[in-house]
Amino acid sequence: MKTCKLGANGPEVSAMGLGCMGMSEFYGTGDEQESLATIDRALELGIDFLDTSDIYGPFTNEELVGRAIRGRRNRFFVATKFGIVRDRRIPRGAA
Repeated sequence: MKTCKLGANGPEVSAMGLGCMGMSEFYGTGDEQESLATIDRALELGIDFLDTSDIYGPFTNEELVGRAIRGRRNRFFVATKFGIVRDRRIPRGAA
């Protein structure tokens, strides 16, 4: 897996990341075991850059990623977005 450096002095991460949004919401019902297996497989393939957000679920995606990387946090780089506020008038999963 190719890698790249984030910024001039930042960490080196896999050039390909794994977006975790669909593991908790937006594309139908999530399957936790499949999601955990997907994160495991990504690491086996050299993908150590995970992308999540507190809005996915909300909060359930970051909790899922936390369970997936427990005990091996030092092997992953986790990017998260935060502070996004949903319009409460839009039904969950429709955004």
